[in-house]
Amino acid sequence: MNTVADFDFIVVGAGSAGCLLANRLSADPDRRVLLIEAGGKDDWFWIKVPVGYLYTIANPRTDWCFTTEPDPGLAGRSIHYARGRVIGGCSSINAMIHMRGQASDYELWAQATGDERWLWGGPDSPGDTLAIYRKLENYFGGADDWHGAGGEIRVELPRVRWKILDAWQAAAAQVGISPIAEFNQGDNAGCAYFHVNQRRGRRWSMADAFLHPIAHRPNLTVYTQTQALRLLMDDQVHKDQRRGAWTTAQHRVAGVRLLKGGQIVDVRARQEVILSAGAIGSPHLMQVSGLGPAGLLNQHQVPVAVDLPGVGENLQDHLQIRTIYRIRGAPTVNTLYRNWISRAGMGLQYLLFRSGPMTMPPSTLGAFAKSDPALASSDLEWHVQPLSLPKFGEPLHPFAAITPSVCNLRPTSRGHVRMASADPLTYPKISCNYLSTDADRQIAVRGLRMTRQIMAAPALARYGPQELLPGLQLVSDDELQKAAGELGTTIFHPVGTCAMGAFDAHGRPRASTTVLDTDCRVFRVAGLRVVDASAIPTIISGNTNAPVMLIAERAARAIVG
Repeated sequence: MNTVADFDFIVVGAGSAGCLLANRLSADPDRRVLLIEAGGKDDWFWIKVPVGYLYTIANPRTDWCFTTEPDPGLAGRSIHYARGRVIGGCSSINAMIHMRGQASDYELWAQATGDERWLWGGPDSPGDTLAIYRKLENYFGGADDWHGAGGEIRVELPRVRWKILDAWQAAAAQVGISPIAEFNQGDNAGCAYFHVNQRRGRRWSMADAFLHPIAHRPNLTVYTQTQALRLLMDDQVHKDQRRGAWTTAQHRVAGVRLLKGGQIVDVRARQEVILSAGAIGSPHLMQVSGLGPAGLLNQHQVPVAVDLPGVGENLQDHLQIRTIYRIRGAPTVNTLYRNWISRAGMGLQYLLFRSGPMTMPPSTLGAFAKSDPALASSDLEWHVQPLSLPKFGEPLHPFAAITPSVCNLRPTSRGHVRMASADPLTYPKISCNYLSTDADRQIAVRGLRMTRQIMAAPALARYGPQELLPGLQLVSDDELQKAAGELGTTIFHPVGTCAMGAFDAHGRPRASTTVLDTDCRVFRVAGLRVVDASAIPTIISGNTNAPVMLIAERAARAIVG
């Protein structure tokens, strides 16, 4: 082992947050920044073509290919748990949906952290969430009260529409879910086509937005195909006086041990190490480094550096329940893909015009509604796909069909991520515990019943929708609860495993799940932050990539001042 180099900042993980942090921290030429990525470069053809998610997910070239522990809530099934393992991270393989969440989500963040800056913002609000989103955005319609222009994150309209999805939107309106222009104005109730992170029909990842434009900076070093093994700690403990809660540091993180090119090497950080390895990778690296629940660490003979009970706990995710309806009289991806002439036409349309089905994200149309009218904001979301298949990775069905998937946006079920071994190269155990609460099971049933109401609306009658899954023979609540467990799968939104939280007057976390303060610093550990979806205290009611960028921008401002 040898020390390769010293840097001011080391960022572990070149995913969405890591790319932004590398950009912001290296803006000062006097700061030396190292960005570490376990995967390779993002120069593969199928990363850039939007429909390429069919080839990047579940592919070890670009995906960690985690699997969950058998889940009682999913009829004992273990499911694939995709996480990006490539420059750009999940933003190089995700659905490209640009979704901020709802204003009510950020009220919960403000309550959890004691920091009103997380509030949505406006004339009478101290929050700056909307202002940061506007600053980061390059919106296709230009700047207005809701959107920004000139930022790094490109936001566009989808470049393909489907007759069957237009009819689904009309059917949703007939049952009370009205058409709206977009989902990013704080209250998402309604039905609309998703805005997407694309630029002229190509995926616009966070690497495209933040990393590639500044990769030439001489003070920025990027390691690819490099696995972080452990955090290095020394006995130097100092008081960080910027926030009163941070006066009890027990250790200081001084660097990272890496596996690079078959060699184990150490890199040192003069100022900070920042973990941006995601809701699975960041807590796992902390645990194998001795930062985590003492009982878990003792179980695997890992010396306890700091007992942090919340590391790896509080896992939250959106469970999507896939329903499938066979239709007639309208094209879907199934019917187009079945014919080689239409497949060739799709390819030609993309090459010539950067439009058509090859620009399609996994879901094009969405809808938000309340499972209970008494709720303050929507807690159900539909992702509607003009295609169907038995399960991801298998061939499309040989008939026209659509897949309206419904998910509970605010699940009360909680899971965890826990090391399976002291060996950092052994994958952790991921237990999601889906549908483990009565509330989640009841909302799953309501979501399925509301889906049936939409599919039975007059606007869809001409297409003769025929329910294949879960099947009209299932009627009772018990039958539908069982079906939800058999059909449900992740929508790839894991968050919360190193959650931000508030601290009392004595500098102690108010909740056992709290690991970070509102600036993403790790409790009782100097020189270490976690800046990624791990930090989210309560899951956002929507897709998670944009909120991660919000957190990264706020953290970057806290670091550089």
